[in-house]
Order: sequence, then structure tokens, then C-alpha cells
Amino acid sequence: MDSVKDPVDLGLKKIRCVEMHTTGEPTRIVYDGFPSLQGTLLEQRAQAKRDHDCVRARLMLEPRGHSDMYGAVLCPQTELVGSGEAHMGVLFMTNDGFSTMCGHATIALGRFLVDMHDKTVFPKRAKLRHNPDSRTTELNLHTPCGIVAVIVPTVADGSRSDPAKPVSFISVPSFATGVQVEVPLPAEYRWPQLGGRTSVLADFAYGGAFYCMVSHAELGFDEALDEAPKVNLHEYSHATERLKSAINANPDLKPLLRHPYSLDLGFLYSIMVVDDSLGVAARGSSGVETGLCFFADQQVDRSPTGGAVAARVALAYAKGARALGQRWTYHSLLSNACGGKGAFVGAPCAEVEIGGAEGIAKRGVRVKIEGQAFYTGFSSFIVETHDFLPQGGFAFRSLAS
Repeated sequence: MDSVKDPVDLGLKKIRCVEMHTTGEPTRIVYDGFPSLQGTLLEQRAQAKRDHDCVRARLMLEPRGHSDMYGAVLCPQTELVGSGEAHMGVLFMTNDGFSTMCGHATIALGRFLVDMHDKTVFPKRAKLRHNPDSRTTELNLHTPCGIVAVIVPTVADGSRSDPAKPVSFISVPSFATGVQVEVPLPAEYRWPQLGGRTSVLADFAYGGAFYCMVSHAELGFDEALDEAPKVNLHEYSHATERLKSAINANPDLKPLLRHPYSLDLGFLYSIMVVDDSLGVAARGSSGVETGLCFFADQQVDRSPTGGAVAARVALAYAKGARALGQRWTYHSLLSNACGGKGAFVGAPCAEVEIGGAEGIAKRGVRVKIEGQAFYTGFSSFIVETHDFLPQGGFAFRSLAS
């Protein structure tokens, strides 16, 4: 990576990144130049939020990024890397903070970590487990929500990833917390498409972060989640933002967002709008559905959203609608617009008991999720001393509001 020379060298500190996408959803992987972090991975996440949020904003927002940019910071020193349980740690970045899990970024990171040849950046690169028979390499990624096992297809000698085949990963224990929960909507949280209703029915589940799943029809939108040009994203964004605010303001719904192991994981990350009438099923899968994911500060996920796939599989399993090993196809607006290419496939692969959880959440699953990621470029970012723009970054839609 360092052999690539910058065309202009101003002598300023650089943050170096590799750019990738998973079904069009970007992952800006920071491999050099992010401020040093210490402690456990959750402590590093807290330190990054407290002391270096301006760096996150600098990389995610304008003028170096945009309001829908996504990032990942490599953390080679964590407690689980040190114990040998993980090969690399990672922090995930959004337009408004540091998330706890990201499936599309995990798929991209799998390829990148197998391909990375610079052992000073990735000291455990040589210890990755390569299977010459299956032509796959396995690695354990330490994310803020736990260890995620990643399986990366490779060329014959294992020297690099094979972009023609999907990467897969095994989720952290995932579980449903609420099925068809009535969410009250006081007047200040309603949107025009409700048509006078004062509540909606929604499902809640955890897949490394907490998701609220709600059908497009329940939100008041009659049309299916068809191809991207036919969907009014502004109207959907307004409705899901109102719904998310109503959930967060309601103390009676807090138990649905409670993680039995960690307070750091107990927050609503996303509203996932679902449509089970649309999409092309991948070969070998039993069914298909489409989702439109709004996460963080109303970012729109271009990919089918890996963490939400884990949550949706766990929800289907809790409902008795999915058997162990049963594969299901998950689409985004973009993968549908691409004729079905870029879908994720998810399947429950093992049942787990969630210690300390209550109700349906006690019965969880690990989920195997498959998808493809591709390189788009390399980048190097600086901030000049006399730059009049914020030292972090800005969101143009916030300036205009």
C-alpha cells in the first residue's frame, strides 16, 4: 500500500484508506493514520467517540465523503486479538457515530484482510487459516458486538481473494425481542401516509445491532418497494425518522432494545422497511424479500444490510418460519434494480441460548450471510492548516435545514 506515491506531497499527516463497495454500499477502510486507540475494543470505541469524532466526521462527511458514506477503522490491538481469538479488530463509522456491527463492511473487510500483504499493518496475516481443498481462507474479526467468523474464497494458492465468489460470515448470536408490537404514535410523531392511524405494528430483533422491521404497507405506502427510481425516498425517510423518534421516546419499548450482555449495544440502530412480495430468489434459496434500510442519521443502505439480515433471519426463526440451514434471499432497492445481482443470502446455522434474555429473546441463532464486495480505489486524506471549512466535516442537508 505504501509503495503508491502521492502525486502531491505537502508534508502533512495523511489518513490512508482503501475504498470498497458491497452492492453499491461504500466501505472506506482506514488502515493508516487514524489516531492511536488503547484498551479493549469497546473502550477504543468510547475513546474514538469522545476524543476523535472530528476525524470520523472528516472521513465520512463532506467535502471528503457524503452523508451516506460508511467507514471501518482497523484496530490491530484488542483484547481478543491479544488472546489469539481474533485476527483483527475493527470500529465501524457512520454519518453520526460509531456503530456496533456492519455486515456489508465485514464482507469487504474479509477480502481486504486476505489480500493485504503488508504484515506491519496486519501482523497476523500469515496466521490466517487457508483450506486448499475448499479454496477458502478463514479469519476472526473482532467487532464491537463480538467475534464474527469470516470465510473468504481465494485463488488456488490462497494468496489473494477470489472476487467471483461470495464472502460469507457467521453472525454473533442474534435474536428477536418483539413480534408484531403495537408502537403508539402521538401526534408529533405521525406522517401523512398513516391516514389517521395512531399506531403501527412492528417487529424488533438484534443482529449485532437492534433493528425495527416494519412493512411498507404498515407505514401507509401502498406501492411495493419497486426499483429505486419509483420509490420516494424522501417520504420513506420522513416516515422512518418519525417512527424511530417515537420508539426512542417511549419508555415502555426500552426492553425491546435491551441487550443482556452489554449496555453499549442497547440502542435502536435502524428502521428496516420490508416487502416480502418482491425480488429474484438466488439459486438454492427457499424464498425472497426486499428491504429498505434507514440507519444512523437516516443513511440509506444501498446493500441488503448484513446486520439486518441476521436480525431478520432470527426474527423468522423465532416466528417458526425458518428452519436451520434454510437459505433465504434478501434484496435492497439497488440489487433489485440490477436484476437481482448483489443480493445477500442468509440462513440460520445454529441455535443458541441467550443467557440473561427474557421471553422470545432467550432462543437465538447464529446466521450465515453471503455477499460480494469489490475494490473501487485508494485514497489519502489531509487537512491543511488554513482550511476554513470545519476541521471535521459537514452535512450539506443539515446546513440547508
